Amino acid sequence: MWDTLLALPRERAEERELADNAHEILRLVGLDRRSAELAGALPYGEQRLLGMALALAARPSMLLLDEPVSGMNANESANVMKLIETIRASGVTILLVEHDMPMVMQVSDRVVVLNYGRIVAEGPPAVIQRNPEVIRAYLGERKKRA
Repeated sequence: MWDTLLALPRERAEERELADNAHEILRLVGLDRRSAELAGALPYGEQRLLGMALALAARPSMLLLDEPVSGMNANESANVMKLIETIRASGVTILLVEHDMPMVMQVSDRVVVLNYGRIVAEGPPAVIQRNPEVIRAYLGERKKRA
């Protein structure tokens, strides 16, 4: 407390380290150039990135992402996918809930498919894509012609 009140060198060094870490996380998510702006002034896609940055500031071993590309355009979604791959490469485990199947198949090592709260399939993306129950649940069955 006294370090803070008196602005001792140790406190200033700690504040500088925290600021450097914050700027590094903003750089990672692509928001370093917007660091002086209010969160509410950012476009929707960048607000979503800021949410990920806030979560990363805690230095988690696991990051839970719920619909991270929902409402984003194709370019924004591609940037989030690259970010997810970068985060994974840093050793952070990611648990992803997402309805954008091409995105899920590209960024996932393992996929668990739920249909009305019941697990219908789990495994690597290539296996999931060929699973008849997944195809039936998400694409529907073809009607036989008479």
